[in-house]
Order: sequence, then structure tokens, then C-alpha cells
Amino acid sequence: MSKIKIFSLGGLNENGKNMYVVNVDSDIFIFDAGLKYADDKLFGIDYILPSYEYIEKNIDNVKGIFISHGHEEHMGAIPDIIMDFPNIKVFASKFTLGILKEELKADNVKYNEENLVILTAHKKVNFGENSIFPISVTHSVPEALGFALNTKDGTIVYTGNFMFDPTMVNDYKTDIGKLAYIGKKGVLCLMSESVYADKPGFTSPKHRVDSAFSELINRNEGRILVNIMQADIYRIQKLFDVLKDKNRKVVILGKRLEAIVKNAIKEGYIDFDIKKICSINHTKDDGVVVLISDEREKPFSNMIRITSGYDKFVRMTEKDTVCFASPVYDGLEKRAADLFDEISKIGPNLIILESKKYLENHASSEDLLMMLDLMQPKYYFPVIGEFRHQLANANLANKVGIKSENILLKENGFVAEFENGKLKESFDKVKTEDLLIDGKTSDDIGTLVLRDRESLGDNGIVMTSTTISRKTKKILAGPEVITKGFIYVKDNQELIHEIEDITKQAVIENTKNNYTDFNAIKNDVRTKLSKHLYRKTQCSPMILVVVNEV
Repeated sequence: MSKIKIFSLGGLNENGKNMYVVNVDSDIFIFDAGLKYADDKLFGIDYILPSYEYIEKNIDNVKGIFISHGHEEHMGAIPDIIMDFPNIKVFASKFTLGILKEELKADNVKYNEENLVILTAHKKVNFGENSIFPISVTHSVPEALGFALNTKDGTIVYTGNFMFDPTMVNDYKTDIGKLAYIGKKGVLCLMSESVYADKPGFTSPKHRVDSAFSELINRNEGRILVNIMQADIYRIQKLFDVLKDKNRKVVILGKRLEAIVKNAIKEGYIDFDIKKICSINHTKDDGVVVLISDEREKPFSNMIRITSGYDKFVRMTEKDTVCFASPVYDGLEKRAADLFDEISKIGPNLIILESKKYLENHASSEDLLMMLDLMQPKYYFPVIGEFRHQLANANLANKVGIKSENILLKENGFVAEFENGKLKESFDKVKTEDLLIDGKTSDDIGTLVLRDRESLGDNGIVMTSTTISRKTKKILAGPEVITKGFIYVKDNQELIHEIEDITKQAVIENTKNNYTDFNAIKNDVRTKLSKHLYRKTQCSPMILVVVNEV
């Protein structure tokens, strides 16, 4: 009897953090391992990773992680995974591995070159009875891949991000013939992206930005600051196409972006004269075009630094033109709106390529229907996107005749199980969690820390400090009360005195027997103050109790 289990460690009912697992008997294949940028509700958290506890428990059976393309939502977790599992194999195209190596270098992650394996499109890789067949698909980066996992029960296809556009050729080209061939051989399950499933028609030509960039360069003679995603090579190429015959210098702000672009030019993925790319010292030159990217940890960090006046090389002025050439991540709309407001106060010409008008290179409804027609899958598993996107994707599958019971609408961790090629009822659930990452640390911040930050943000902090005698246990100083973000002290002296009295009484009651139990004192003070302050203010500040003995 053969068993196949398919589930997600991240990427379902959310945008980003894509990580999908296919377990064929005892062989484990992982497709993508991405991060998700934190929204403004997660206090100080920069990005989120899927928990890879499942990898730790089954590391001996993991055949590898197969990366579809070089965007953070699909490969941003790899540096952290390699730090914990240095011998794990990562398979990707040459271009994608080039970006990954730059990230590993920037994060000072040591890795074994042999464990980073280059995949060539349409060249099969065998793993015992199973094999992986990489398929070239069209996305906003070169050498994007989908994957066909061939098993004795049928083929499981993971599309990654894709769309159909015959004008995108060479390293961006979809091999429709290979897709059709795989479909004719028999597809057990198709795992297809869902982000644009509710958008009508084909994505092409609504993703094309040629005219927007032409207007940007031709109508603005002064300095132009362009904020763009690090690995949005398609849009970078389109911008460079306009600049080819212009007498304008280009400066790239950010070591990672500079390394990606220069390496792409060197390897032939970007067609541009590298001599036109100048050093950081030319950022003040008239007519210069400055490319600015987000950092992995903090979206808009470089542009925010410039807007705030803290950047050493670029100071924004009203004579500049500022263009946001990549769409805003879901959940970061408020941060983006605040940034746009701050830029408007400075006064430059602000141009935003709206995501509604200029689509990203994701599959809209007709792209998805075309993929379904080519694959003719027995089972359909909508992945990559919020649940409403997955549902819209499922409705498309219904339209082409796939039965509802053969459409797998899942959330992270819930397992779809097949026995001998047939779906069976399963109540299995793999443990999934979010790893909350703050700054450069690779450690999970955890929900307790986040709850403390939320409490501080909502209600502030109250701290009491009392000094008692080691011999007599009498109070020598205090209680002193300090508040931050809770009340305005000068207007609330009565409440401050009540806090002092409650703290003093609790200290006296817990030192009557000439013995000091510091934990008992602190717990008693916290309990009494919490009740009193909530009754008085309807707020629950964080309470810190300090007791010194001298």
C-alpha cells in the first residue's frame, strides 16, 4: 500500500510564508520556504517564518527543499533553516541560487556549496522510486520553476507563481508543451497558486509597465528615486530598457540590491551597460536614477530612513521625483500610506504604480483555467493566498468539471492523504506555528513577548520601587512610583498616592514575621494594583514591582 500526504506549514489563508510538504511513503519533498512581512499590529516584529519543527523531527527523510523562484515569500526562510540544518539540500535554478547565496553571505550564514543544487528546467532528478521534473514558468524573475513530483500513484504538480505571456521569452518563458505532456501522462493532484484567482481575464497585458517607466523617465529631468523589490528583475529590466539610450547615471542604494543587479547583468539575466551604474557618491548628481529596495527585515526601511533625513547619502528634496515601482505588501498599507504622506510633506513629485492598474506576474482567472486545462488533474489543491483567494480558485475548478469532493480547501497543517492514488478521509493535523523574528535575531520572539509589547502599547507601564531594612524589615525608602504611557502624573497625584499606599500596605503585610518573601510581595502588589487601577481607569498597564533590601 502506498501513501501520499500533502499539507502546508505556511502559505494557506495568508500572503507569504509559503512552505508545502509532500510526503510520499517515507520520502519528504518540501516546496518553497518563505517568510511573511509583519503588519503594524505585530509590535516591533519584522517578519514571520513558518515553524520547521516538522523538518527537525523528520530530517533524515527530507530529500530536499525545492525553491520555485527568488522572492522572499518563497525562499526567505532558507537562511534560518540552513543555520539549524546545515546539511539540508536546497534545489533551485541557477538564478535563484545566486540570490540565495547573496542572502546567506549578507546574513553570515555558513553553508556547504554541495548542498545548494542547481536545477535545470526539464531535466529530471531521481530520488529512488520518485523523481522531480522542474518546469519553466513565467514570473517576474528569470528561471522561475514549477515542479512535477512523479510517483507510482501519479504526478503531483506545484506551480509556484506563474502567468502566461508569450512576449516574455528566454529565461521567463513558459514551456506550454511540457505542461501539456505532463497533463497527458496523468496528474494526481495540482497545487496551483490563488493570489489573483478572483481577477477576471488573463494577467497579461495588465502587468506591463513599459509605458509607465517611459513616462517616468521622459517627463522628469531631475533626480528620480525608484523604490522597487530586490528581485523584481522583470520591472528592473523594463526600467533599464528606457534608460539604455538616455544620458543618465544609475545608482543602486543597498548592498543586496546592488549585488543582485550587477550579478544579473554579469550572468546575462539583465541587458544593461554595467558602466552606467555609478558609485554611491553620485546620488546628488543631476538627473541620476537611484534604485532603492526594501530590506529583508523591514519593508520600506531604506525609503523611511531617507524621508526621515537619516540617510548618509540621499536627502530628499522637493525637486526630486519619487516612484514606488513595486506593489505594497498586503497588511502594510497603513505603513505605506504614512510614508506617502511624509514624502508629500517634503514636496517631491510622488508617483505610485497602483497594483490595481499594474498587476504583478501572478495567475488571474483565465491563467488558472488554462493551467487546469493543460494539467487535467484528478484532485485540485488551491495554494498560495488568503482563504478567499483559495475559494475563488476552487470555484474556477468547479467550472471546468472538477467535482467539489476532489477540490482540497485546507488551512495550514491540515493533511490531505491519499492511499493507492485515492483520497481518503483524514483528520491528521501537523503542528504549525509562526516564528516571530525581530531584527537580526533568528530566535522566535514568542507570543508572551508580543503580549507584553501589546500591553505596553495599549496601556503603558507602572513601576513601584521600595527599599526595606535587612534587619528590621522596615521600609527605608519609597514606595516610589514611575509611570510611562499610562497617565499624566501632574494631573493624577491622587491616583499616584493610592498606588503608593497599596504598595506600602502590601510590603508591610508580607514582612510581618521578620522574613522577606520577595515573590510574595511582588505578586501581592501586582494583584492589588491591577484590580485597583482597572477599577479606577478601565486600563490594565504592565506592573513592575521592585523591592530592594539593604
